Amino acid sequence: MTLPFRVTVLSAAALLGAVVSAPAQEVTFAITAREVGTPSYNPITATRLNSANSLIYDRLVLQDADQSFHPSLAASWDQTPDGMQWTFKLRPGVKFHDGEPFNAKVIAWWVPKFAGTENADTVAKVDRVEVVDDLTVRFHMKAPDPNLLFNLASSFMGIPSPKAYDALGDKYGVTAAVGTGPFKMEKFTVGQQTVLVRNDDFTWGSDLSVNRGPAKIKKITVREIPEDSTAFLELQTGGVDLLYTVPVDFMPRLKAEKSVKVMTIPGTEIVYMPINTQSAPFTDIKVRAAAAYAIDQKSIWQSLYGGVGNTANGFLISSLQEAKIDPKYQISYDPERSKKLLEEAGWKVGPDGIRAKDGARLQVKLWTSNGTEFKRLVEVVQSQLKAVGFAADITIFDASTINAQYKKKTEHQLAVRSYSWTNADIIDWFFAARRAGYPNVSMLDDPKAEELNVTAMTKSRTWDERVANFKAYHEYILSQYAFAPIYEPANVFAYSTRRLKLPETIRGTRLTSQTILDAQVSN
Repeated sequence: MTLPFRVTVLSAAALLGAVVSAPAQEVTFAITAREVGTPSYNPITATRLNSANSLIYDRLVLQDADQSFHPSLAASWDQTPDGMQWTFKLRPGVKFHDGEPFNAKVIAWWVPKFAGTENADTVAKVDRVEVVDDLTVRFHMKAPDPNLLFNLASSFMGIPSPKAYDALGDKYGVTAAVGTGPFKMEKFTVGQQTVLVRNDDFTWGSDLSVNRGPAKIKKITVREIPEDSTAFLELQTGGVDLLYTVPVDFMPRLKAEKSVKVMTIPGTEIVYMPINTQSAPFTDIKVRAAAAYAIDQKSIWQSLYGGVGNTANGFLISSLQEAKIDPKYQISYDPERSKKLLEEAGWKVGPDGIRAKDGARLQVKLWTSNGTEFKRLVEVVQSQLKAVGFAADITIFDASTINAQYKKKTEHQLAVRSYSWTNADIIDWFFAARRAGYPNVSMLDDPKAEELNVTAMTKSRTWDERVANFKAYHEYILSQYAFAPIYEPANVFAYSTRRLKLPETIRGTRLTSQTILDAQVSN
């Protein structure tokens, strides 16, 4: 063997080794029906973000599953006794993906950016931001905000690079998204996939991770797969290595797969049926109540979800204190009450079982977004509505189209949808009059609700006061039948043990960056 040939062979072998080993550090995750359709990774203006967001951006604070708060970009914080000042000490040595430094000036630039956006409420009580020194920032408040740490820990509070943000304008989050997180966005194709590569400079993981960084995985492709059955098949055949969410009716089949591990953590989601309060016949509260009492939550929980998770009888996840309302406000299946209310409203049963009034049938529109789970659920809801005399016509939209349709305000009547959030302020998000159309799909514009909203959102001085105020707001929304609660899912995800190894304990409220930092490729 001549030397040049040996060199060539060795080079080829080295190259082959690189080719063989590189894919082992690359994995593919899938987000399914509940998360698809994110139009941008701009956390300041976004109304919809997916799980990849937490891999790109860090926040000042992280929240654990037990609702405790932990340092992230903020190393520590303290609050004055009157709640009028918060001082944050920032973690040193942090850089954005574009090499720009993270410091107090970034926070002073970032907080005002929320003004006029859909997310303005998150920092609405911050009057001004004072740069004390390079790594110390102080929030001077307009009023005490007992919810400030929760807001700062939310997925919408990822902090972008000021340089990239200001340079890209409206394109920020689409052509580039620059944070300080453990992964950099390499490519984003709206509605299809996001390609992330490891941030090799990342060394500031929180105490929710064993590994403080860099991540062990080099590259993650996050695919959007709206059809649950397709996502399941992809995991089964190796097309994807992890499903962020798993419909529970797929759990038995996934558990039967020897190379798939299914994990369940407490849920953060509510599935519900918004009722357009400004669209006849739902302008009549008796008709709204009749639709709400027609939904058999227990039957859906058992037949569609196999008893996993919980039935929902309110708008908030059951772990929140504000969910513990007076039982008289809970909305539970009561078909006889539903029929009685429709009779009182003048809707009489016709020969085909569908009610009519003044020659008009009780024919309504029932929408949902695509995905196996929602398609099946909306058919069950249609059947349950029919049992009391509603004829509901189903229309299924993709995620972006249905939101555009809601914004028209007059097109929709009933829908089946879900949200994921761990704070009572979600009631404001979905029922405040200023948000009518979308996300206030119920189109609620009620003076008493607005009064309770203002009290809950702006006049709570302590956490206990806030809980009491939101509980009253929650109860009133229920009394107006602006929606029907359906189901509180558990948070279920699944991954291939042939390709991935995840920690046994999932820290945080969801499967986010702190867990992925500890994840490693199996081969």
